[in-house]
Amino acid sequence: MTYKQQFIKFMVENGVLKFGEFTLKSGRKAPYFINTGNYKSGAQLAKLGEYYAQCIAENGIKAQTLVGPAYKGIPLAVTTAVSLYRCHGVDLDYCFDRKEVKDHGEGGLFVGKQLADGEKVIIIEDVMTSGKALRELLPKLKAAANVEIAGMVISVDRMEKGLESRLSAVQEVYKEFGVKVYSIVTMADIIEAIEQGIIEGKEYLEKMKEYRKTYGVG
Repeated sequence: MTYKQQFIKFMVENGVLKFGEFTLKSGRKAPYFINTGNYKSGAQLAKLGEYYAQCIAENGIKAQTLVGPAYKGIPLAVTTAVSLYRCHGVDLDYCFDRKEVKDHGEGGLFVGKQLADGEKVIIIEDVMTSGKALRELLPKLKAAANVEIAGMVISVDRMEKGLESRLSAVQEVYKEFGVKVYSIVTMADIIEAIEQGIIEGKEYLEKMKEYRKTYGVG
Protein backbone atom coordinates (compact mmCIF):
# COMPACT_ATOMS: atom_id res chain seq x y z
CA MET A 1 0.00 0.00 0.00
CA THR A 2 1.02 3.60 -0.55
CA TYR A 3 1.44 5.80 2.53
CA LYS A 4 -1.84 7.52 1.56
CA GLN A 5 -3.69 4.18 1.57
CA GLN A 6 -2.03 3.25 4.85
CA PHE A 7 -3.16 6.56 6.36
CA ILE A 8 -6.78 6.04 5.28
CA LYS A 9 -6.72 2.57 6.83
CA PHE A 10 -5.12 4.07 9.96
CA MET A 11 -7.94 6.62 10.27
CA VAL A 12 -10.63 3.94 9.97
CA GLU A 13 -8.93 1.59 12.44
CA ASN A 14 -8.69 4.39 15.01
CA GLY A 15 -12.28 5.56 14.65
CA VAL A 16 -11.29 8.88 13.10
CA LEU A 17 -12.93 8.25 9.72
CA LYS A 18 -16.48 6.90 9.98
CA PHE A 19 -19.24 6.19 7.48
CA GLY A 20 -23.00 6.48 7.99
CA GLU A 21 -25.23 9.55 8.15
CA PHE A 22 -23.93 12.61 9.95
CA THR A 23 -25.22 16.17 10.29
CA LEU A 24 -22.26 18.49 9.96
CA LYS A 25 -21.85 21.88 11.65
CA SER A 26 -22.76 23.42 8.30
CA GLY A 27 -26.12 21.61 8.43
CA ARG A 28 -25.21 19.36 5.51
CA LYS A 29 -26.01 15.65 5.78
CA ALA A 30 -22.82 13.77 4.98
CA PRO A 31 -22.24 10.00 4.52
CA TYR A 32 -18.87 10.27 6.30
CA PHE A 33 -17.38 12.04 9.30
CA ILE A 34 -13.80 12.85 10.29
CA ASN A 35 -13.15 13.29 14.02
CA THR A 36 -9.46 13.84 14.72
CA GLY A 37 -10.31 14.16 18.42
CA ASN A 38 -10.31 10.36 18.50
CA TYR A 39 -6.50 10.29 18.38
CA LYS A 40 -5.64 9.87 22.04
CA SER A 41 -2.67 7.51 22.55
CA GLY A 42 1.08 7.82 22.26
CA ALA A 43 1.18 5.11 19.60
CA GLN A 44 -1.45 6.88 17.50
CA LEU A 45 0.30 10.23 17.78
CA ALA A 46 3.69 8.74 16.88
CA LYS A 47 2.24 7.13 13.75
CA LEU A 48 0.30 10.26 12.84
CA GLY A 49 3.50 12.31 12.89
CA GLU A 50 5.07 9.90 10.39
CA TYR A 51 2.28 10.57 7.88
CA TYR A 52 2.62 14.33 8.24
CA ALA A 53 6.39 14.05 7.85
CA GLN A 54 6.00 11.88 4.75
CA CYS A 55 3.63 14.46 3.21
CA ILE A 56 6.16 17.23 3.80
CA ALA A 57 9.01 15.14 2.39
CA GLU A 58 7.03 13.93 -0.63
CA ASN A 59 5.99 17.48 -1.57
CA GLY A 60 9.48 18.87 -0.97
CA ILE A 61 8.28 21.66 1.35
CA LYS A 62 11.33 23.52 2.66
CA ALA A 63 11.20 25.48 5.92
CA GLN A 64 13.02 26.14 9.16
CA THR A 65 10.11 25.94 11.59
CA LEU A 66 6.83 24.09 12.11
CA VAL A 67 3.97 26.11 13.62
CA GLY A 68 1.12 24.37 15.47
CA PRO A 69 -1.95 26.57 16.00
CA ALA A 70 -3.38 26.19 19.52
CA TYR A 71 -4.77 23.85 20.52
CA LYS A 72 -5.10 20.88 18.16
CA GLY A 73 -2.08 21.89 16.12
CA ILE A 74 0.29 21.78 19.10
CA PRO A 75 0.73 17.98 19.42
CA LEU A 76 0.63 17.67 15.63
CA ALA A 77 3.57 20.05 15.17
CA VAL A 78 5.54 18.29 17.92
CA THR A 79 5.05 14.76 16.57
CA THR A 80 5.75 15.95 13.00
CA ALA A 81 9.02 17.56 14.11
CA VAL A 82 10.06 14.33 15.87
CA SER A 83 9.12 12.19 12.84
CA LEU A 84 10.91 14.45 10.36
CA TYR A 85 14.11 14.02 12.37
CA ARG A 86 13.71 10.31 13.13
CA CYS A 87 12.47 9.16 9.71
CA HIS A 88 14.00 11.71 7.31
CA GLY A 89 17.00 13.17 9.14
CA VAL A 90 15.49 16.67 8.93
CA ASP A 91 15.79 18.73 12.12
CA LEU A 92 13.30 21.62 12.18
CA ASP A 93 12.37 23.97 14.99
CA TYR A 94 8.78 24.22 16.16
CA CYS A 95 6.57 26.67 17.99
CA PHE A 96 2.93 27.25 18.85
CA ASP A 97 0.83 30.27 19.74
CA ARG A 98 -0.70 31.15 23.06
CA LYS A 99 -4.35 32.12 23.25
CA GLU A 100 -3.32 35.24 25.17
CA VAL A 101 -0.04 37.15 25.15
CA LYS A 102 2.13 36.32 28.16
CA ASP A 103 2.79 39.54 30.08
CA HIS A 104 5.42 38.21 32.49
CA GLY A 105 8.69 36.30 32.29
CA GLU A 106 10.03 36.33 28.75
CA GLY A 107 6.56 37.34 27.50
CA GLY A 108 5.52 36.85 23.90
CA LEU A 109 2.77 35.16 21.96
CA PHE A 110 4.66 32.06 20.79
CA VAL A 111 6.15 29.18 22.77
CA GLY A 112 9.20 27.41 21.37
CA LYS A 113 11.19 28.88 18.49
CA GLN A 114 11.09 32.68 18.50
CA LEU A 115 10.32 33.64 14.92
CA ALA A 116 12.60 35.88 12.86
CA ASP A 117 12.16 38.00 9.73
CA GLY A 118 12.55 35.97 6.54
CA GLU A 119 12.04 32.64 8.32
CA LYS A 120 10.15 29.99 6.35
CA VAL A 121 7.44 28.21 8.33
CA ILE A 122 5.05 25.31 7.75
CA ILE A 123 1.70 25.43 9.54
CA ILE A 124 0.51 22.03 10.81
CA GLU A 125 -3.24 21.49 11.33
CA ASP A 126 -5.74 18.62 11.48
CA VAL A 127 -8.45 19.40 8.92
CA MET A 128 -9.64 22.58 7.27
CA THR A 129 -13.35 23.31 7.24
CA SER A 130 -13.53 27.07 6.79
CA GLY A 131 -9.96 28.34 7.09
CA LYS A 132 -10.82 30.09 10.37
CA ALA A 133 -7.73 28.77 12.21
CA LEU A 134 -5.42 30.09 9.49
CA ARG A 135 -7.13 33.48 9.42
CA GLU A 136 -6.64 33.77 13.19
CA LEU A 137 -3.01 32.61 13.08
CA LEU A 138 -1.67 34.74 10.22
CA PRO A 139 -1.94 38.12 12.02
CA LYS A 140 -0.18 36.58 15.05
CA LEU A 141 2.65 35.29 12.86
CA LYS A 142 3.06 38.61 11.06
CA ALA A 143 3.02 40.48 14.40
CA ALA A 144 5.86 38.26 15.64
CA ALA A 145 8.05 38.51 12.52
CA ASN A 146 7.92 38.92 8.76
CA VAL A 147 7.86 35.17 8.13
CA GLU A 148 7.29 33.38 4.84
CA ILE A 149 4.56 30.73 4.84
CA ALA A 150 6.04 27.79 2.91
CA GLY A 151 2.76 25.90 3.15
CA MET A 152 0.15 24.42 5.42
CA VAL A 153 -0.21 20.66 5.95
CA ILE A 154 -3.52 19.05 6.96
CA SER A 155 -4.61 15.44 7.28
CA VAL A 156 -7.64 15.44 4.94
CA ASP A 157 -8.82 17.78 2.19
CA ARG A 158 -12.60 17.39 2.20
CA MET A 159 -12.67 18.92 -1.33
CA GLU A 160 -15.96 20.55 -0.39
CA LYS A 161 -17.19 24.01 -1.35
CA GLY A 162 -18.01 26.51 1.35
CA LEU A 163 -21.46 27.70 2.36
CA GLU A 164 -21.07 30.99 0.49
CA SER A 165 -18.53 30.07 -2.16
CA ARG A 166 -17.97 27.65 -5.01
CA LEU A 167 -14.39 27.24 -3.78
CA SER A 168 -13.25 24.82 -1.09
CA ALA A 169 -11.62 26.14 2.09
CA VAL A 170 -8.25 25.02 0.69
CA GLN A 171 -8.85 26.95 -2.54
CA GLU A 172 -10.15 30.01 -0.65
CA VAL A 173 -7.07 30.41 1.56
CA TYR A 174 -4.80 30.09 -1.47
CA LYS A 175 -6.81 32.74 -3.32
CA GLU A 176 -6.99 35.06 -0.29
CA PHE A 177 -3.55 34.61 1.26
CA GLY A 178 -1.45 32.75 -1.32
CA VAL A 179 -0.90 29.93 1.19
CA LYS A 180 -0.68 26.52 -0.46
CA VAL A 181 -2.36 23.75 1.54
CA TYR A 182 -1.04 20.20 1.27
CA SER A 183 -3.10 17.29 2.54
CA ILE A 184 -1.98 13.78 3.39
CA VAL A 185 -5.10 12.52 1.60
CA THR A 186 -8.17 13.93 -0.15
CA MET A 187 -11.79 12.85 -0.25
CA ALA A 188 -11.11 11.46 -3.73
CA ASP A 189 -8.34 9.27 -2.26
CA ILE A 190 -10.78 7.91 0.35
CA ILE A 191 -13.40 7.05 -2.28
CA GLU A 192 -10.72 5.32 -4.35
CA ALA A 193 -9.56 3.35 -1.30
CA ILE A 194 -13.09 2.01 -0.81
CA GLU A 195 -13.36 1.10 -4.49
CA GLN A 196 -10.05 -0.77 -4.33
CA GLY A 197 -11.03 -2.64 -1.16
CA ILE A 198 -8.34 -0.99 0.99
CA ILE A 199 -11.06 -0.23 3.55
CA GLU A 200 -14.67 -1.35 4.01
CA GLY A 201 -17.56 0.89 3.01
CA LYS A 202 -18.71 -0.01 -0.49
CA GLU A 203 -22.31 0.31 0.69
CA TYR A 204 -21.67 4.04 1.17
CA LEU A 205 -19.99 4.67 -2.19
CA GLU A 206 -23.07 5.88 -4.05
CA LYS A 207 -24.05 8.28 -1.26
CA MET A 208 -20.49 9.60 -1.11
CA LYS A 209 -20.40 10.18 -4.86
CA GLU A 210 -23.79 11.92 -4.72
CA TYR A 211 -22.55 14.12 -1.90
CA ARG A 212 -19.42 14.94 -3.91
CA LYS A 213 -21.58 15.76 -6.93
CA THR A 214 -23.61 18.22 -4.84
CA TYR A 215 -20.94 19.81 -2.64
CA GLY A 216 -17.60 18.74 -4.04
CA VAL A 217 -14.92 20.68 -5.88
CA GLY A 218 -12.25 19.33 -8.17
